[in-house]
Amino acid sequence: MLNLVWLALILSGVAVAALRGQVDAVTDAATTSASGAVETAIALAGVMVLWLGLSRIAERSGLIEALARRMRPLLGPLFPGVPPDHPAMGAMMMNLGANLLGLGSAATPFGLRAMKELERLNPEKGTASDAMITFLVLNTGGFSLVPAMMIGLRAQAGSRNPAEIVGATLVVSLAATLAGLGADALFRSAQRKRALRRP
Repeated sequence: MLNLVWLALILSGVAVAALRGQVDAVTDAATTSASGAVETAIALAGVMVLWLGLSRIAERSGLIEALARRMRPLLGPLFPGVPPDHPAMGAMMMNLGANLLGLGSAATPFGLRAMKELERLNPEKGTASDAMITFLVLNTGGFSLVPAMMIGLRAQAGSRNPAEIVGATLVVSLAATLAGLGADALFRSAQRKRALRRP
């Protein structure tokens, strides 16, 4: 469905440009945007490679497991069905750590891995478990202490003060995460009440 929306936008843009005699402007904009996207991707690749390399070292050294055990008192109430030493806890910790540093793209592989491990614990395969839903809420809320990717994008775009968004990002991402966790708890409570009412 989304592909159809993008196709419609592209075709309508080309059609309007042709009707107005500005096809050259569309071609120039497409070329400039494509080269800009490649330059941005290459510039941000260094940050991602550094983070992924450090996370691999942390994983092999056992640091992730140690952090997962330390964070268990904080994450335990959110994920009561996940054993403290399960690989899912380590993957979730790395995902949340990357999100805290604002490295959303670097968090994706850990998020996928965490979901895969949570599915192994899931008694109803193919249906999202409570732990999977809560993890998705945390990931979507995207609480970030330092939005490193956004700061990098702003710096590359020529911002005079690329880090000025830190305060606003902190407040908004915290509010979104807390609202998501609150909604998750409310829906889960309502679901339990409905289950108790059933004969």
